[in-house]
Amino acid sequence: MPEGTRLRVIGVDPGLRITGWAVIGLEASRLIYVAHGTVKSRDRDSLAERLVQLFDGLTAVIAEQRPDEAAVEETFVNRNPTTTLALGQARAVALLTPARAGLPVFEYTPNLIKKTVVGAGHAAKEQVQAMVRILVRGCPVVQADAADALAIAICHAHHRTAIRRLQAAERTAALATESRP
Repeated sequence: MPEGTRLRVIGVDPGLRITGWAVIGLEASRLIYVAHGTVKSRDRDSLAERLVQLFDGLTAVIAEQRPDEAAVEETFVNRNPTTTLALGQARAVALLTPARAGLPVFEYTPNLIKKTVVGAGHAAKEQVQAMVRILVRGCPVVQADAADALAIAICHAHHRTAIRRLQAAERTAALATESRP
């Protein structure tokens, strides 16, 4: 990335009640805090209405913050299938919203996010919050959902170069295969 160029990444921590989001800037190898927050849905509303609330909230955040790429946490399987299904539906909104805005969307497992940010895949939330404040310049103390979203964005920032190289290699291999007689 040329000197002075800033790429914006939005990290999204999906949840049906509260979806955390955070935007960081990447300038060379520095991570710069931009913004964070949450999108909430009303518990008393129907599932469809709650998903619309999440979609509308994330759409507004993306329009305001204008990220270049999005990273979303993958869902872990919960013991309660109803809870897992609801989280999966919220995650679908978290994937769909940036994709509809034309952003490339990347997914990361919770363990990879924690390992990238803290160095241990089973780190406690407090450890993640502490490391987020250390790694992102200018980052204020944030609540858990937004701290998780910042961790997701940090994870993507660290892995995006490798992902881009892999995608380019796959495209080159596909073109080479297509051009053979």
